[in-house]
This record gives sequence, C-alpha cells and structure tokens, in this order.
Amino acid sequence: MKKLLGVCLVMVMTTVAFAKDKAQDAVPNTQAQAQAVVPKAEVYNFGDYRSTTLATKAWGALDKNDIEAVLAYTNKCIELYAEQARKMQADLKDYPTGKNDDIFKYWALNDVATSYYIQGEAYRKANMKDESKEAFSKLVKDYSFGQTWDPKGWFWKPAEAAKEKLAMAEAGVNLDFGDYTSSQLVQKAWAALAANDLNAVVTYVNKTVDLYAAKAKEMQSSLKEYPWESKEKTFSYWALNDVGTALFILGEAYRGAGKKEDAVQAYKKVIDDYFYAQCWDPQGWFWKPAEAAQQKLGDMDNV
Repeated sequence: MKKLLGVCLVMVMTTVAFAKDKAQDAVPNTQAQAQAVVPKAEVYNFGDYRSTTLATKAWGALDKNDIEAVLAYTNKCIELYAEQARKMQADLKDYPTGKNDDIFKYWALNDVATSYYIQGEAYRKANMKDESKEAFSKLVKDYSFGQTWDPKGWFWKPAEAAKEKLAMAEAGVNLDFGDYTSSQLVQKAWAALAANDLNAVVTYVNKTVDLYAAKAKEMQSSLKEYPWESKEKTFSYWALNDVGTALFILGEAYRGAGKKEDAVQAYKKVIDDYFYAQCWDPQGWFWKPAEAAQQKLGDMDNV
C-alpha cells in the first residue's frame, strides 16, 4: 500500500498535460524535465505548449525586456522541440522554399531557431555579451535553415540576422536592427538622421533595401496611381512605403553631409523605382517621398 501511495504521489507531482497540434507531442520524458516544468508553470503560462505559442510569448517578453520570461519560454521551446528541429535541419541542404505551407512544415526547426535568436537578443540587450554570442552561435551552427514568419506576410532568416549580430559585436559596432521589420528600420533611420549620424543612416537604409526592395518593387508594379481609398489601404503597401521613405532619408542624410552626387542618386532612386510610396506623418496624414525628392532636386539645382 505504501509503495502504491508513493507511486501515486510521484504521478501527481510530475504529470503535465500538453496540447497536441501538428503531431507535436510535448510530454516530458524524464523526471528532471517534469520537475523543471512544475515550478515554472506556477509563474509562467505556457499556454498549449506548442512551439509557435512559446515563440510568440518569447517575442512578447522580449518587447518588455523581461529576460527571465524570455528564457522561460525559449528554454521550454528548445527543451521540447530541439530534437525534432535537428532532424528537420539534417534533412535540408538549403532554406526551404515554395508556398508558405511548404516552409511551415518545418515548424520545429523554425521555432527553435527563432527561440535561439530571441535569446541572443535578450542577452544582448542585457549586455550579457558571452551569453548572447553563445545563443547566436548555437543558432548558426545547429539550426541555420530555420525561418521566422513575419505577420506582414513573409519569412526572414534568423541565422543570417544572428551572423550579422555576431559580426557587429566582433567589430564593436553598436547598431541595433531590432526585429528587422521595415517600419522599425525606418524609425531608426529617422533617428539617425536627426542625430546627423550618416553612417548609421546608410546602414539602416541599406538593410531596409536589402530585405524589402523585392517586395516593394512588386507592390510598385501593381499600382497605376497612389492608393487613396483609405488609411488601411495605403498601409497595406508597407514595403513600398518604407523602402521609398528609407531612400528619401538617405538622400536627406547625404545632402546634409554635403555629398550632393550621392543625395541626387538616392532621390532619383525613390522617383524612378518607388514613386507611389507614401509616408505616414504622426500628425495624421500621408506625404509622398517621391514628390518631396523632386522638390529637393529642384532646390539643389537652384543652389
């Protein structure tokens, strides 16, 4: 009877029910794993324990600079799905391509890679350089073909971003691309322009163009006039708007630095390739970078 009660007690303490989705079986298989789950579950809500849920919660924690929560969610994702992620990585020789569903099939690889990237960012923000380097390096070494879904409708490559972070850390460059969204890169470019930091402007703008130019040109080619139906409609051309705005900022930075030829080239790029881009003013209206660029070129000619 005592033995039976002991077994029941262990079962009560260690049994955790996990939701299943896309054949994800997350039940801990060791006593150590079970013991790790119970105390954390009292503080952190792991939801249905799916890899995508854990990665999403980790992003939210990163936004709040809550490194303990970041580590709780990312470590849980890695603990439960790293083995499956490594199997998916081993089956690949390059990044999966095709339709979105073809890439989503590698869910474990994608979410574990994303978790390591989030860890690296959290450590970097906390100035824990060695830990940040370790997380980014682990991502690059073991989960290099993972991809992260951006809600705007595309995938980006966390291993490539991690390589960039490692290179900047090695070079002592203190620039932060944030979450690599076009809107955040443009915001950082505006801030660098206000600070008269030409090198930072160039870096942020080049990153925006590198990541989003293809999508921006696709949007540009679909238009015959400026979108005007609604604010939401205009915002739906996000890549076009942000790339056009970024190049206008670049023109402004070069003009302010007295580099006239470079400024002219940037302004003309806006006009020639991203004419229908629009930029939202926080005061509540859109303005047109291409038209502003034309005005700047006219002013420069008259100087």
